[in-house]
Amino acid sequence: MSYLNNQFDIIIVGAGHAGCEAALACAKLGTKVLLCTLNVDNIALQPCNPAVGGPAKSTLVREIDALGGVMGEVTDATYLQLKILNSSKGPAVRALRAQSDKAEYTRYMRNLIESNENIYLKQCCITELKVENDKIVGAVDEFGIEYKANAVVLTTGTSLEGRIFVGLRSYSAGRLGEKAAIGLSDSLNKLGIQTKKLKTGTPARVDKRTIDYSKMTIQPGDEELSFFSFKPDRPIRKTYPCYLTRTTEETHAIIKANLDKSPMYQGLIHGVGPRYCPSIEDKIVRFASNPSHHIFIEPEGLGTYETYIQGFSTSLPADVQVKMIRSLPGLEKAHIVKPAYAVEYDYVPAVQTTHALMSKKIKGLFFGGQINGTSGYEEAAAQGLIAGINAFNYVNGSEMLELSRSSSYTGTLIDDLVTKDIQDPYRMLTSRSEYRLLLRQDNADERLTPIGHKIGLIDDMQYERFNEKQRLIKEEKERLETVKITADEATNEILAKYNEHIDRGMRASELLKRPNITYKVLKELDDSTQNRNLSKEVFEQVEVIVKYDGYIKRQEEQVQQAGKLEKFKIPENIDYSQIEHISSETKEKLAKIQPKTLAQAARIGGVKPADISILMVMLDKNTIARK
Repeated sequence: MSYLNNQFDIIIVGAGHAGCEAALACAKLGTKVLLCTLNVDNIALQPCNPAVGGPAKSTLVREIDALGGVMGEVTDATYLQLKILNSSKGPAVRALRAQSDKAEYTRYMRNLIESNENIYLKQCCITELKVENDKIVGAVDEFGIEYKANAVVLTTGTSLEGRIFVGLRSYSAGRLGEKAAIGLSDSLNKLGIQTKKLKTGTPARVDKRTIDYSKMTIQPGDEELSFFSFKPDRPIRKTYPCYLTRTTEETHAIIKANLDKSPMYQGLIHGVGPRYCPSIEDKIVRFASNPSHHIFIEPEGLGTYETYIQGFSTSLPADVQVKMIRSLPGLEKAHIVKPAYAVEYDYVPAVQTTHALMSKKIKGLFFGGQINGTSGYEEAAAQGLIAGINAFNYVNGSEMLELSRSSSYTGTLIDDLVTKDIQDPYRMLTSRSEYRLLLRQDNADERLTPIGHKIGLIDDMQYERFNEKQRLIKEEKERLETVKITADEATNEILAKYNEHIDRGMRASELLKRPNITYKVLKELDDSTQNRNLSKEVFEQVEVIVKYDGYIKRQEEQVQQAGKLEKFKIPENIDYSQIEHISSETKEKLAKIQPKTLAQAARIGGVKPADISILMVMLDKNTIARK
């Protein structure tokens, strides 16, 4: 490995989940990457809960894997527990969640980074961006060393001007024990890029040897394991349980008595916190009628006694935290290893970027992860992967990868960020997608693996395995339409176990549409199905396709209808101020967002259907004024 004059193709600033995905994608595609991080020992650190997946987030991880990213692979290699959530509900909301070994996760990712000869890892703080003629040409670190590059990807997480709060005390830091990234915000502001502040937080960690688990409810993982990565040969590891306890009246009383010591309630923190992951004091205040809240006790790893108190994020003083934690059943004698804290940090509202996650002002400058206003490892990794791919595309003069809302949760996430003014940390939810029945975790490979292969991140061998899986799914679906299930006594005896009965013979595909009938039930009823040697991934997807066929077709029609507005492209440099018959507010929003299509314009908050109709007519007649 060697380089001359600090010249690289791409610089990645930050080595969290977004930065690692960006760096590995660029490196796999053949570019020389400088990966800068504040601490090389904290690569892909999980500073909050060491867990991956959950509702909507599991789909993001599967999409990352289908495109050629690594989060799924790393999670599968380092899990402590795997569990399918919402297993009794419909496929659109089923979700895989893994409790990870925090230290193993970091080691595994660091090995991927260091074993790639195209990645140059460096511990430093980037403080300035170098720009010429509105194009990135490099960056400068805290020591004044300049690095040249044709593209820069910023994935700074919570480090950008980060400030930690424990009670009314605060100090400069992006995470506990790690310094903040100082100076880069000023550089961005001087380039005309706006920054704002957000807030997040994390619970205390306690020594598991001081926990009485007998007072808690055990929460085991699944016996039959599911995995995130579509790659074969996943490691089978021993799994470990989590535990459930609850807040008490004493917990609530302690918190209420100490709200005057909360930096949030005293106005010391100005950034907005995550709506869907509030602090425990927020829960107590906002949901005052709720006498108790679930608290999950989760291991951080096999090589540590540190234990995570999920649902107990707080920024109250350290001495108050001791009283709060010891008021929880099973934690009466708990020893706190690390205190909970809140962190306020700078982010760059993503309305200043394109769907390729490139700055609208500075060519070659990309953003990914929490710097775009999101919350969560999975959201960060998905953005980092797209930002990395597009940084490579920019450097090589290739077409940008812009995923649509109908193709993926990743596309939905990015479209929401660049189209809507996000006011609090954005978290991916199934409800954010209007096409969630089409965008399931089980079919992420079907939707995105061809794209990953075309880009060059999915190799030919993996692509052949993918095509074989799709062939088996299609073949089995067609076969079930020919299999006849007879309405005899033996059949109904089996069906009775599942509260079902048939009075006439029917096709297996027709019977599978019933709510209580699964593919495994068909195996009991039909020898030919029993003898089919299909993987779990194949027959589960066949079941979803057959059972929800009508709903899926209806959503596909919705996609086609929405596609009509997507076809109306809006030219660049439109002078929205000259458009008559639409409100000043709409003009301002259109000028700020600069939508590329009528469909995107229609998703901007406050833009009315009547405004879209006017724009459609003007685009059709080509009568819109340009700047």
